[in-house]
Amino acid sequence: QVQLVESGGGSVQAGGSVRLSCAASAPITSRNCMAWFRQALGKEREVVATIYKYDDSTYYADSAKGRFTISRDLNTWYLQMASLKPEDTAMYYCATGISFAGSSCPRRQIYTNWGQGTQVTVAS
Repeated sequence: QVQLVESGGGSVQAGGSVRLSCAASAPITSRNCMAWFRQALGKEREVVATIYKYDDSTYYADSAKGRFTISRDLNTWYLQMASLKPEDTAMYYCATGISFAGSSCPRRQIYTNWGQGTQVTVAS
């Protein structure tokens, strides 16, 4: 299975920016949705942003709209996060999945390949 490795997490002050990267160990040929999820302490894992490989259509959770940008370059995808808030503090995971349409990329159940996660901590 293709390994996914996140990087770019760390600690940042509120209002700051962080760029996360997710690198796949091999070309992603059988999956067409790439995503970023996050899980805060004591909370369920939630989708943050997704991108559909075939047309680069994107989805953002309401909490991410206007502040986060997902993008990709071959087998690496990114999450540029700006105007960070303390409530963005979480472990961020990248994932890949298969969908019949880009509109289904936000569905968590399609994701079968996950990275180990990278911590983002936003101090107030």
